[in-house]
Amino acid sequence: MFDTKTVSLEWGGKTLTLETGRIARQADGAVLATYGETVVLCAVTAAKSVKEGQDFFPLTVHYQEKFSAAGRIPGGFFKREGRATEKETLTSRLIDRPCRPLFPEGFYNEINVICQVLSYDGETEPDIVAMIAASAALTISGVPFMGPIGAARVGFRNGEYELNPSLQTALDDEGRLDLVVAATQDAVMMVESEAKELTEEEMLGAVMFAHEESRKVIGAIIDLAEKAAKDPWELQPVEDKSATLEELRGIIGADLEAAYKITDKSARQDAVNAARAKAREHYEGLDHDDPSEYLGKLKLVKKLESDIVRGSILKDGTRIDGRKVDEVRPIEAIVGLLPRTHGSALFTRGETQAICTTTLGTKDAEQMIDGLEGLSYNHFMLHYNFPPYSVGEVGRFGFTSRRETGHGKLAWRALHPVLPKHEDFPYTIRILSDITESNGSSSMATVCGGCLSMMDAGVPIERPVSGIAMGLILEGDNFAVLSDILGDEDHLGDMDFKVAGSEKGITSLQMDIKVAGITQEIMTKALEQAKAGRAHILGKMTEALSGARGEVSKHAPRIETMQIDKSKIRDVIGTGGKVIREIVAETGAKVDIDDEGVIKISSSNADEIAAARKWIEGITEEAEVGKIYEGKVVNIVDFGAFVNFMGGKDGLVHVSEMKNERVEKPTDVVSEGQEVKVKVLEIDNRGKVRLSMRVVDQETGEELEDTRPPREPRGDKPRGDRGGDRRGPRGGGRDGGGRGGRGGDRGGRGKGSDNDGGGDPDHMPAFLKDD
Repeated sequence: MFDTKTVSLEWGGKTLTLETGRIARQADGAVLATYGETVVLCAVTAAKSVKEGQDFFPLTVHYQEKFSAAGRIPGGFFKREGRATEKETLTSRLIDRPCRPLFPEGFYNEINVICQVLSYDGETEPDIVAMIAASAALTISGVPFMGPIGAARVGFRNGEYELNPSLQTALDDEGRLDLVVAATQDAVMMVESEAKELTEEEMLGAVMFAHEESRKVIGAIIDLAEKAAKDPWELQPVEDKSATLEELRGIIGADLEAAYKITDKSARQDAVNAARAKAREHYEGLDHDDPSEYLGKLKLVKKLESDIVRGSILKDGTRIDGRKVDEVRPIEAIVGLLPRTHGSALFTRGETQAICTTTLGTKDAEQMIDGLEGLSYNHFMLHYNFPPYSVGEVGRFGFTSRRETGHGKLAWRALHPVLPKHEDFPYTIRILSDITESNGSSSMATVCGGCLSMMDAGVPIERPVSGIAMGLILEGDNFAVLSDILGDEDHLGDMDFKVAGSEKGITSLQMDIKVAGITQEIMTKALEQAKAGRAHILGKMTEALSGARGEVSKHAPRIETMQIDKSKIRDVIGTGGKVIREIVAETGAKVDIDDEGVIKISSSNADEIAAARKWIEGITEEAEVGKIYEGKVVNIVDFGAFVNFMGGKDGLVHVSEMKNERVEKPTDVVSEGQEVKVKVLEIDNRGKVRLSMRVVDQETGEELEDTRPPREPRGDKPRGDRGGDRRGPRGGGRDGGGRGGRGGDRGGRGKGSDNDGGGDPDHMPAFLKDD
């Protein structure tokens, strides 16, 4: 029934299998990719015609993770997969970025690439499997895809590169790299990474290692295509437009050359728009049988602009704004811009500007993430916003685009490796980057501004981090690498190569290209030039703030951490959370406790933190005989008063231990709620505590000399004699064997009973009980 074609490859210690012909047979191309026990289905469909007037390539990639793949039911009210998560959006971009440049110029048919994770084994990351499945599906679909591409994840541990480590191990205590690379047989197409300050040589080695491993996957995809590929689409021959291009050059070439020598972005755009209008007026004034004829000619204006800019750079090294190829635009960095934020910075580089703020929160501000791996919590967030006014345009506002998500994650990866350990700095950290001007590399401005705002907030990062965007002009074997590219250089160039890192090494590398790949030589040059640029930017940042402030902002909550024994967790929480709620209500501080006994106490008031810590210490610490404590009278009975002196611990101050002289009634000395100072006299084998007030100065808390004669030893006296050693609180006379008289709260009559004098035996002092 099924004409199934399959290829397999042993790769990185697991079997990679690509299958087609069984599932989604009505799609133009469908591949089921299995790696380990992770399974991803990718289906490709393409429109057979182009919409009238369309002049762009509508490629859309959707990556979706099915919760059933991991044996889980989605959370939320509807219990089904909803809008794309951040991870799904980022993975969709991972697939789109290396595939888009491999479609021929002028191909405008709409294409959908849909990848769905159907099984997840908890170890094999599905993003790499999805990239491979998408490449294979496009290759066999018959659409004009100049692939295939391969993809690989690389880790770096103990000086050795690892192929396809899990996300959990790639950046653990010993892991130093999480790198994703997509490549064709001959060149690297896309790089995305987070690193723990790797050198340029180590990072380049990782990229080349990934490229070599990707070639193995490309071979398997070619084998599948030889078995199952559909007939390639017939494309219309590309029209030779060189004559029209030269015609345009004669009309507006000089105007564009002059425009692209204007440094100011707005003035330059006005001049370019004037040149375009001049070309339109020229063609509209001619007689045309078909208006689309001259409209097609006008589309070549962009090509002419590209030729002028690129030719100038390659010929004499002259850039749009007059800079040298390795020169960085003027930089201004300001910290403490906003008075009520916890940390803020304004970072301006040329005509690119970002306002970055850092907010410090407690554990309850952590981001909960519900994914295939289960529930997880993120205590570091970075959000990037790109409003339309930043480029002087009118547009949609308030919607988070895929681009904003991707740029924010790039900056997150750049800063995450230098954060302090969470146990040392137990705050939830959120960086907000609002781009207020943009003319190239706003994501790297976010890295620089975000780093400064964290230092301004008092986050003790290991080292400052800066970032720079590099560009490329490539014509045959001739190329130029550009430092700190402008927006126009990005649009008209061949590469967007972003590097972030500290003075010690690289923390993040991202590369996207518009050509069919770049070589090791170009990457080496770009990394070397970026290193010098990063150092220059770090110097300018240091002039504003050289390191983290000595303490967190006065507007930020204070957090203190304490460790208790796991066996005491139940005591601190209490039945149904009663105790911990009482601590929070009484002290005003927030208290969080985890399963390991780590307690975080937070408040903007240091006294509230101290009160909560003291309360918890009172619950978890053991009372010491002979030590003096402060306490509160919580209950008064006929024979004394119960004092809460260590959080949840109560002890009895017998009426005879309230003062050195005789006390008739406890209420003559103390009242409920009164603060008193007590000394621990005795702790019996049941944990009952006997306290004394009379041996402690109630004003100073200092211990007083005990002038009372020592008590007679508790030998083997008859019960009646022992009962007569002390006068009971009320009744319970010296004859222990006589009538008990009226005792405590629940006392009664007795003849030499164990509870002579009455009262609850659990609330009786130890010396009034039988051994």
